[in-house]
Amino acid sequence: MAASLLMGAAPASDPRAQLLDAMNAELQRNQQQLKVTGHEAPYFLSYGVKDYESRLIIARYGALFQDDDYRERKLGVDVRVGSYDYDSSVADSLDFGFSTSKGSSFTSRKDGPLDDSPLALRTALWLVTDEKYKAALFQYLKKKGEDVYAVEDPKRPASFSKEMPATYVQPPVAFPFDREKWRRVAREVSARFNAHPELFDSEVRITADKATRLFVSSEGTRLITEETLYAFHVSAVTRAPDGQLLDNSRSFYLPTEAGMPDEAKVHEAARKVIDELLALRQAPAITPYAGPAILAPEAAGVLFHETLGHRLEADRQDGDTDGKTFKGQEGKQILPAFLSLRDDPSKRDVNGEPLNGYYLYDEEGVKGQPVSLVEKGVLKGYLMSRHPVEGFPKSNGHGRGQGTLQPVARMANLLVDSAKQVSDAELKKMLIAEAKRQGKPYGLIIRDITGGNTNTSSYGYQAFKGVPRMVYRVDVKTGEETLVRGVEIVGTPLSSVNRILATGQRLGVFNGFCGAESGNVPVSTVAPAVLLQELELQRTMEGKDRPPLLPSPAAPSKGAAGADAKR
Repeated sequence: MAASLLMGAAPASDPRAQLLDAMNAELQRNQQQLKVTGHEAPYFLSYGVKDYESRLIIARYGALFQDDDYRERKLGVDVRVGSYDYDSSVADSLDFGFSTSKGSSFTSRKDGPLDDSPLALRTALWLVTDEKYKAALFQYLKKKGEDVYAVEDPKRPASFSKEMPATYVQPPVAFPFDREKWRRVAREVSARFNAHPELFDSEVRITADKATRLFVSSEGTRLITEETLYAFHVSAVTRAPDGQLLDNSRSFYLPTEAGMPDEAKVHEAARKVIDELLALRQAPAITPYAGPAILAPEAAGVLFHETLGHRLEADRQDGDTDGKTFKGQEGKQILPAFLSLRDDPSKRDVNGEPLNGYYLYDEEGVKGQPVSLVEKGVLKGYLMSRHPVEGFPKSNGHGRGQGTLQPVARMANLLVDSAKQVSDAELKKMLIAEAKRQGKPYGLIIRDITGGNTNTSSYGYQAFKGVPRMVYRVDVKTGEETLVRGVEIVGTPLSSVNRILATGQRLGVFNGFCGAESGNVPVSTVAPAVLLQELELQRTMEGKDRPPLLPSPAAPSKGAAGADAKR
């Protein structure tokens, strides 16, 4: 029986519905007729069309540098040969197509027509489907041949999960963009940096993106979804007197233009970027450190994202090249007992702050579902796409990818819960006490972080790195905080997260984009501040070079107003 959710059914005149019908008609034709004589026909097909509209404004030094609109339609076609239990699918990195020159004389284009032409869309899909079927059949036969040499695994999971079909038609989402307003704001905010020639480069970037997704599958799924994302970024760079490159930024992500920060807020964000960079230029560089540290909520979010989130993406428990950090650990303690972890793509916001990782259906047509990953320190589950792993045969709607890249299990909105919360003041007292216990002259507070990365493969070390921006040294005798620079966080994931002693009470949201095998996807992490018994920081790797030799032409000259100031 189909699981059907129909909301706001598209009227007959809706061009989206007409294109969806055309996609379904071509899919049905291929499902019924596509076959190489003497070989298997496809057992599963799906078509996806992604319609992207983008607006971009970039300003520097008080002037526009870029002012663009962009639109494209991309096709995603999945053709599988075999059965749900064993099919043609292989990881992108193991695609057998490279081992033959057959079929390589022509590659179909994966673009869809910008005009709402059902015939043109069907024709484009027909050509891609033919290519994908031949490749899938080749991979299926090659895969079966490879199995001649492989030891049979009685616990081998299925190739593809069976899911209930869904029907959902989302009403059209408005996509306003007040270009004149944002041009003016970009010019005005970027001009603020002209008064600070020490900050030799800066940028204001304003973007608006809309993605309309049409999806049909041979299982009966029919989806129309629309998402918008607006963003405001302000960034700048400078050099410390010793030549170290320093950068700082502020970013705002909102689902609607009406939710974008007002002009006072973006000017305040620019002022903070300037003030913090000027302070960092004068801050002392510290030596590598291993000792107690507090990570503010946003920085703690990056820690959980890199150390745990990626390792709980189920695809990483199955691949031959993955480290499989938590394989076989279900039901066992992997975190302190006061910590729990879940992921919920259906959550729109936290305390009124929108979350980047919100979506209705994943890239494989499965409804995004909340997942309990760790409960009271005990591993309970994984983020699942339609690629099953041992003990977890079904998707929970986390098959994600950028554009039409092959989806894999990815995070959406990662949420950290703590049963051991204290106030910020108490957390600082605990930091000082722990530093004294370890005989350290100071502890550290990391209040802001740029981002991070991690290695989850079986090659090299299972490690992660974070790039802190605002780091404060806390004197154990006086409690005085001193801004410092020149270090980055390094460590091994299991060791780091199991040294969390307590958390704060306030939740912070880290919104951004996460890059992995299936491209860049919007994500959020919601976490409290954490106190770690030990955190290791190494010296940053940025080169130390001379700043520009001459002053900026935009810098205010002594005793005279600049050209722009005279107007």
